[in-house]
Amino acid sequence: MEPVPTGQDPRSALDRQALRALLDAQRDRIGVYARTRPSRPHAPADPSADPPPPVPAPVQELLDAFPAAALLVAPLLGADGRITDFLYLTQNTRAVAYSRTHVPAASVSHWSGPVRLFDRFPVLEDTGLPRMLADAHHERAPQGPEIVEWFIPRAEGPPARLSNDVVVAPCGDHLLVTWEPGHRVRMAVAAQKLVRTCWAEWNVADGTVAPSLGFGHVLGLAPGVPVPADLLALADLAVPASLPELYRLLYDVFLRKRRSECALRLKGGYERVIRVVAEPARPRGGPVWAVRAVLVDITDDTRRRALAEAAGTEARRQRARAEALAEVADSLREAVLPRSPGGLASSGIDTAVVYRPDSTGSGVGGDWYKARKLPDGRLLLALGDARGHGLDAVTLMAKLRYALAGLVYTDAPVEQLTHWLNDMACDDGVESTATAVIARYHPERGLLRWTCAGHPLPVLLRDGRATLLPAPPGGPGLTLGVLPDQPYSASETPLAEDDVVLLYSDGLIERRATDPDEDTTRLLDAAGDLLRTRPALRDHAGLQAYADALVARLDGPHRSDDVTLLALRHTTHRPSPETDEPETDEPDTDEPDTDEPGTDEPETGR
Repeated sequence: MEPVPTGQDPRSALDRQALRALLDAQRDRIGVYARTRPSRPHAPADPSADPPPPVPAPVQELLDAFPAAALLVAPLLGADGRITDFLYLTQNTRAVAYSRTHVPAASVSHWSGPVRLFDRFPVLEDTGLPRMLADAHHERAPQGPEIVEWFIPRAEGPPARLSNDVVVAPCGDHLLVTWEPGHRVRMAVAAQKLVRTCWAEWNVADGTVAPSLGFGHVLGLAPGVPVPADLLALADLAVPASLPELYRLLYDVFLRKRRSECALRLKGGYERVIRVVAEPARPRGGPVWAVRAVLVDITDDTRRRALAEAAGTEARRQRARAEALAEVADSLREAVLPRSPGGLASSGIDTAVVYRPDSTGSGVGGDWYKARKLPDGRLLLALGDARGHGLDAVTLMAKLRYALAGLVYTDAPVEQLTHWLNDMACDDGVESTATAVIARYHPERGLLRWTCAGHPLPVLLRDGRATLLPAPPGGPGLTLGVLPDQPYSASETPLAEDDVVLLYSDGLIERRATDPDEDTTRLLDAAGDLLRTRPALRDHAGLQAYADALVARLDGPHRSDDVTLLALRHTTHRPSPETDEPETDEPDTDEPDTDEPGTDEPETGR
């Protein structure tokens, strides 16, 4: 393994070593291929056969003047006139120079005169050269150019690969083999195919075209189909809707004598889009004689752009829909929830509320609460969380809250109220689930009776400590809307003077990938710590300040839900018949649930 250079990233060094190992393995495969290629045995030369006459000096001089590498080959014929082999007679100076440059030293014996062609270069027999030689001899017509790829084995190391454009032409009784390196032509064609680009020059005067080798491929023409011979033939390939663009391009080139470009859509089952960039070709001061153009297949780019634009349009539509739903949900929430939770102090309970919307922007949530004085002097106190976000959650929240506001007038215990709410949620659909704590406060006894339906348990602040209230007998009840006809039990919590009960939604404590017990512990620690640093909870302002501080302490970037906190402080006030007349059975209009002045702050945490 190579040592890692000083200062180089170890990962980069390992990647480079992997690349080197891959290349070395591929070279080994090539070497195995070259060594195992079979060679055909050839009949030994007939010793009685007359040696071929030497190549005349004028012929050799003519070969040496030829501008390409060339070999002179003579076909060897059998008694039946068929070709049995080919004799390599001579070569020109360019062929000798090519051999010195491309053929490994000592891999081919020194030239000493005529020799069988495939004895000197055995691997050439597996290429198309034998066929080209035979066809040129029999048909008396040039063959090629045709790409011939072959290799020459080395005594040590990998073989040398050769690739040429070969032409074989009859030359009297002999055959002239000429070649030039073929990679330039092949690379030009490959490059045009890889990047789907071609070029052409249309001569307007004689109506001819000089295209690049990849012209037909870029236009999607089938093999053998001639390329457009003139500009009108090019127009015939385009759909009618593209013709005005082509006319504009030619107008710019011919009359304005300037560069221009356009996009053409071509006919066919697979509609291609071709970008044409053209410029004029003309003599100094003369008219435009020709149009030079580069054509690029932009079909895939056009389709990707169209898909991206469609996706962007759909995203904007969905965003507008989500914003509209959020606006409706927000308006509905503002219309449904009371503007103030105050007005209960005359019955022995002071209240403060904090609401924070979802920080992730996923929509208005389903948090709701209810704090209302009932005609018999008792108080309804409830807080819930409908499943999900957006309009559906707000709709369910509104149903539950209005249902509770009506059912509470039946004077049924909180256990029965919770049971009815659960049945209503079950009837609403499989997605209509919610959690809730539903409580009724009895001021004459200072008693809070409450049920829990899958909701976080309330927290009691007493004597400087924060503790969870014990769950109702049998544990918290099932979440609303899961199973119908479920029983719920109530817990009774006597409240002492200045006791504070915290009802809250799970968004206050739950965080992604955290343990519920850790979430509860974090709440109790924060509530207790703030209670020690903010002991002045004996008025409404102090209670509200404490609620605001607690939510601020627990809030953060990892919160993924909206937050509602309803803080209830037990005061020393007790109702009396002279001062607290029972409310009449007015419908719940969700006006401020209080008749006291100075308590109509907005209920969402301000």
